Amino acid sequence: MKANSKIDVAVIGAGVVGLAIARLFASKEEKVCIFEEANAIGTQTSARGSHVIHSGIYYTPGSLKSKLCVEGKNLLYEYCEEKNISFKKLGKIIIAACTEEMETLEVLKSRAEKNGVTDLCWLTAGEVRQMEPEVKCVRGLFSPSTGIIDAQEFMQSLLRDAKNCGASISLSTRVTGGEADRGGIVLTSVKQGEMAKTWCRRVINSAGLKAPEVARSFAGIRQDQIPKSYFAKGHYFKLKGPCPFTHLIYPVPVQGGLGTHATLNLRGEVRFGPDVSWVDQIDYTFEPGKEKGFYEAIRKYYPALADGALEPDHTAIRPKIAPAGSPDQDFIIQGQDEHGMAGLVNLFGIESPGFTSSLAIAQEVERKMS
Repeated sequence: MKANSKIDVAVIGAGVVGLAIARLFASKEEKVCIFEEANAIGTQTSARGSHVIHSGIYYTPGSLKSKLCVEGKNLLYEYCEEKNISFKKLGKIIIAACTEEMETLEVLKSRAEKNGVTDLCWLTAGEVRQMEPEVKCVRGLFSPSTGIIDAQEFMQSLLRDAKNCGASISLSTRVTGGEADRGGIVLTSVKQGEMAKTWCRRVINSAGLKAPEVARSFAGIRQDQIPKSYFAKGHYFKLKGPCPFTHLIYPVPVQGGLGTHATLNLRGEVRFGPDVSWVDQIDYTFEPGKEKGFYEAIRKYYPALADGALEPDHTAIRPKIAPAGSPDQDFIIQGQDEHGMAGLVNLFGIESPGFTSSLAIAQEVERKMS
């Protein structure tokens, strides 16, 4: 099959993980091209999360999520310092709103220590009130290494690094298929109605919500190794008026997510969310009637929340690879041994802590390719 052009590495998807991967391979003097379906970088999962730098508390010991979150957190803070990316290490308080939730905090602390997160400390209800006078709880668990970051600034820096090393990016370009050819893979893509074919020595499928769909378009891949997509939609509300907190405030986690938590951005504004609503397709419409559930959830730890203090902000969709009610799934970073196609790595289920883990995920992909 004749291709229009040849490159060393194709990265499908210009979210934070795809950009981190492109940066790493470009720095190795590889000829890299990023293919992005949207007309800008990081417009979906990467742009719509809480933009929290997670410390590595929640994830199953020994999992990719636990390993790459802890590694990624350290790499991310180092990168922010080196590149002068805006961030703040605010710290996070996970609270038990009632005595029944205290056992969950014990489990989280034990799990965090197994993951190598050894800086957590217990807070009594009184100590929490000293740190956060508006927060009501019976006990707290403080994570000093949790922070927040300017997501767009970080992604633009990754893209700039990649381009400075010779990488290119093709926006508004949808990858529609791929097949093995002459020791590489020929990608078929469409941009503004025109089809192109690109011979690639290696391909990384980092298409986020559409990664399983992209994988299924490759001829010769083992279809039984491609998970089905499930979409967990989350809504966020903004708090009107001044910020009542100085730290991030998290309830204990719930099925499918980390609970309706309070996060601050670098402007000091407060957002609450996300909730969990399972949907059949990618749709960022803000569904009406969500306010009541948010007020109830938030008032469990912030009882002074006034009626009318919340206003809709935005929605996000987590790229799940198991349906509602399933145990938490690990990241899948899948190579030839699993799917059968030489030179291809698929990334599935890269939800939280994917943003925190992005630089470490890139290193894991490089190891998978070696």
